[in-house]
Amino acid sequence: MLETFGYLEEIHQAILAAREVAPNIQLVAQVTIDEEGNCLDGASPETFTAKLADWGADVIGCNCSVGPVDMLEAIERIRRLTPLPLSAQPNAGIPRNVEGRNIYLCSPEYMASYARKFVDAGVSLIGGCCGTTPEHIKAMKAALRSSNAKGRTSGFQVLTERKRESAVTPPPIGERSGIGNKLALGEFVTLVEIVPPKGVDFRKEVEGAKYLKAAGIDAINIPDSPRASARMSNLALCILIEKYAGIETVLHFTCRDRNVLSMQSELLGAFSTGIHNLICITGDPPKLGNYPDATAVFDVDAIGLVNIVHNLNFGLDIGGNPIGTGTRFLIGVGANPGIGNIDEEIRRFAYKVEAGADYAVTQPVFDIALLETFLRRIEHFRIPVLAGIWPLVSVRNAEFMKNELRVSVPDSITERMGRAPNADAARAEGVLIAREMLHQVRGLVQGAQVAAPLGRYSSAIDVLDGQGSATVMV
Repeated sequence: MLETFGYLEEIHQAILAAREVAPNIQLVAQVTIDEEGNCLDGASPETFTAKLADWGADVIGCNCSVGPVDMLEAIERIRRLTPLPLSAQPNAGIPRNVEGRNIYLCSPEYMASYARKFVDAGVSLIGGCCGTTPEHIKAMKAALRSSNAKGRTSGFQVLTERKRESAVTPPPIGERSGIGNKLALGEFVTLVEIVPPKGVDFRKEVEGAKYLKAAGIDAINIPDSPRASARMSNLALCILIEKYAGIETVLHFTCRDRNVLSMQSELLGAFSTGIHNLICITGDPPKLGNYPDATAVFDVDAIGLVNIVHNLNFGLDIGGNPIGTGTRFLIGVGANPGIGNIDEEIRRFAYKVEAGADYAVTQPVFDIALLETFLRRIEHFRIPVLAGIWPLVSVRNAEFMKNELRVSVPDSITERMGRAPNADAARAEGVLIAREMLHQVRGLVQGAQVAAPLGRYSSAIDVLDGQGSATVMV
């Protein structure tokens, strides 16, 4: 018996796991619903009934969250959709907080009266969830015995095909954004990262975006509170840069700070304001940042987030329900060719592509051999890849990248940075190394994301200058 699942993808994975270890066992799949009969992810009875049946549940039902009245209404809707046996385990009403304790107020007699109604509605397996006591179960059993209740048979109509007809097909990536168009044409794409300010003054970032646009950069990539630091909303900065600088932006979207409902709301809002490029990442945990007591959400990881955005592109919400016109996001993901456990990285990358990723941006590349190995291993599920290019500013910067960000930085790079006699020489050496990396990756990947450490946008242009992808016009 699988109980209290609020998200369809979670119960789907649970069903798959159960079938893997016990293929022939009878499987009861129960979701938890709200007062309107929908799961926490918004899936309606019409949606989750069809999916649970398709995924191989032997019994479909509901438990927890609501009392008998709301659950009965949901069960009556489910009964019209499937011939499978049904189950129902309502709470003993909605709890009331009394002196710090949750008290469930439904009496055993009340639960017993609804037990008969559930059976009349076609339920074969009945019980209770939160707040249910032995007295409730005893009264329910006695009521069913005395009334000799029998489940009724109803006609049903699975609505899967109707849902599919309501979905839309997103346009090809070449029609979703300027970056998508360049990738579709096979042209080399250049991004430069601008980090949001810590306060409300965004003038430096907008001026930097204007400078980069004049230099021929294709888009500005804006991270979401990198290293779990508190900064201006990157969505707000995307909107401001597109408005005042007139250059396309790429929005980092993380799972750390939002539950799935907030994710859907913000994604719909972002698209409506004209933001069409995303990079979907899990996000750094708060303990890495300057507010370690902050809490994280992580309802899903980057793979789940890509799946949510992909569904939105097809006009479906997180519960699989039609929302009308779909979004047209160009979906990017992260990749780390230099991570120690490369097998796990490849496995997760394959899942991201399967979930709907359109392109990938790597961590900074300092070892071409590792990038080449990564590209060979993803060849059978290849999507366009943009290589991360980082102009180091000091030997400490190189050591930080290697030891704290899990970026593969060869000893030869660290030694080169260490030989610089002063800060200016170190920055120049970092730009030279980044140029070398960019030159070597150009024939391997479809673009580059160049960092601008410490807000020095000129460093990014210095890297691209002479590479044939940007011309300085400032």
